[in-house]
Amino acid sequence: MVINVVALAAIVMLIFLFLKVPVFVSVLSGTVVYFALTPNIPTQILAQRFISGSESIPLLAVPFFVCAGVFMNTSGVTKRVMDFCEILTGRMWGGLAQVNILLSTLMGGLSGSNLADAAMQSKMLVPEMEKKGFSKEFSSVVTATSSMITPLIPPGIAMIIYGSIANVSIGKLFMAGIGPGLLLCVAMMILVAIISKKRNYKVIRENPVTAKEFMAALKGAALPLCLPIIIIGGIRAGIFTPTEAGAVAIIYSLMLGVVYREMKFSDILQGLKETVTTTSSIMLIVGAASAFAWILTKERIPQQVTEFIVANISNKYIFLMTVNVFLLIVGMFIEGNAAMIVLVPLLAPVAATFGINEIQFAMVFIFNMAIGALSPPMGTLMFVTCGITKCKIKDFIKEAVPFYALLVVCLLILTFIPIFSVGIVDLLYK
Repeated sequence: MVINVVALAAIVMLIFLFLKVPVFVSVLSGTVVYFALTPNIPTQILAQRFISGSESIPLLAVPFFVCAGVFMNTSGVTKRVMDFCEILTGRMWGGLAQVNILLSTLMGGLSGSNLADAAMQSKMLVPEMEKKGFSKEFSSVVTATSSMITPLIPPGIAMIIYGSIANVSIGKLFMAGIGPGLLLCVAMMILVAIISKKRNYKVIRENPVTAKEFMAALKGAALPLCLPIIIIGGIRAGIFTPTEAGAVAIIYSLMLGVVYREMKFSDILQGLKETVTTTSSIMLIVGAASAFAWILTKERIPQQVTEFIVANISNKYIFLMTVNVFLLIVGMFIEGNAAMIVLVPLLAPVAATFGINEIQFAMVFIFNMAIGALSPPMGTLMFVTCGITKCKIKDFIKEAVPFYALLVVCLLILTFIPIFSVGIVDLLYK
């Protein structure tokens, strides 16, 4: 009977998600069904678990890094970093497409939000790319796919949520994300160069970059690019915690606004408003998913899943491949943060049973969720980008086929070659 109630709750949640009801309402609806149909469980527990799920100390870093990212976008940082990217990639095939990828990689260390990155670059770069002869669908796909790098490069919000759920060091996750982020960046730049050469998408500049031009661009971007170094270095040196690093990031972004004289008081107020709304949406999902995760824990679903998998799968690589396929399918239909909060308590203990490094598994999990954000039918990155660029979804999906193939290859590399995930962590912590 209990299993049937849990299954019914899960079905209700999935139906609401398919109907595009807000994620936290969908998850909460399934949770309410369980409490309504299960006797002898006080309904007050639902409210308690919802509230306690969002009271985790590590989650305090979320509003800080969201706020820092918003302030960075209004302080003149983006334009200076983009100019620097143009200098570095100006002579590569693909021109502005290469700038798009490199900008996502560098801004990932500043904003922490893939949706914010996709929206910003859809407005800034896609119109310019179209003027240079790039097709709308190619420009949109490059923008959306490159935004996947953002949750991988520290300080990604996904890493903070994962670390708080799985009790994994957020500082180590920040450092581990550099490898997958750079892997995806380099792989995308190679693919874009190949496609651009085939389609004759021109380079930005013919002449070599002079030392004077390089130093001028570097001077403008130097201060913003110091932020990831300050965050990672400060955490590793024990100067501040990941949560405190978020506060440091806000102060640093405000200082840049003063230095560049491009941030107005109205920008600060608007940034605070955007921070509140973004953080609220994240925390509502976290609270609802935490309540649902409590149900799974109470009914010993994680233990049963562990026993079933261990009994039927004897090889850790087969387990990882099975998890990859499962998460890719889940990511197509369920928002990444909600899926993470529900599934990490189920899958992380099983991964530990197989002796899989907790950092490597975290990176594989987060990468899968990032791919899901780009995948139809409910890929948020795809919809945000196409909504701004006015690209048709069917044209986007058709153009994205080689990029999907590239993402799967990168996922397999992270799955079977742990050094890309744990190499930097082992180097710095051992």
